[in-house]
Amino acid sequence: MDSKKAVVVFSGGQDSTTCLVKALAEYDEVHCITFNYGQKHVSEIEIAQHIAKTLDITSHSIIDMSVLNALAVSSLTKSNIDVPKYTDQRNQEYPSTFVPGRNIVFLTLAAIYANQIQAQDVITGVCETDFSGYPDCRDKFVKALNNAVTLGLGSTVNFITPLMWLTKAETWALADDLGKLDFIISETLTCYNGEKSFGCGKCDACHLRNKGLNEYLTNKDEVRKRLHKKMA
Repeated sequence: MDSKKAVVVFSGGQDSTTCLVKALAEYDEVHCITFNYGQKHVSEIEIAQHIAKTLDITSHSIIDMSVLNALAVSSLTKSNIDVPKYTDQRNQEYPSTFVPGRNIVFLTLAAIYANQIQAQDVITGVCETDFSGYPDCRDKFVKALNNAVTLGLGSTVNFITPLMWLTKAETWALADDLGKLDFIISETLTCYNGEKSFGCGKCDACHLRNKGLNEYLTNKDEVRKRLHKKMA
């Protein structure tokens, strides 16, 4: 029987690490792919490497995507644009932390890599339930790109989004169910300013992460019920 293989788009953050831990429990072979796109907090690449090594991932590729920095204007890539403090940006078209084209490129390249190693699935931690308003984190985008990439490759690659309909609190509950809550709290980097664990506490990413963790820790039973209902 052929082994079940997956490629995880891995940044070393809360979401992608949760997806990685979940994939390790479900697949015979897991490959990680991390992109260096000239992000300000380049330390996320080092953290991704550390986490992959800690979890005994033997196949972890770092892909140079510095061209994205030249093309995309974002506060995550441009030194002359400050990362904004947390505000409710849902009424804005797109926050300055949006990196145009990032998931288009990342998922496409991950699919090409998956095709090369004959992996069936590409796993990404994108989510549109608790997110920062990025158009390339939406379910309809992922499905549309998946269809286009399958047509372009001439073979089927499935884009898997385990967190798409989960809140951040439910994602923390999933991490706990997988036995890695403390590990993901302490070892991952989600902060837009590049600070590990609880982060700077000021940016949108920190707000969503810490708000979700607080909700989970103060109401575990209810959050777990919601999680298990969604994943049933």
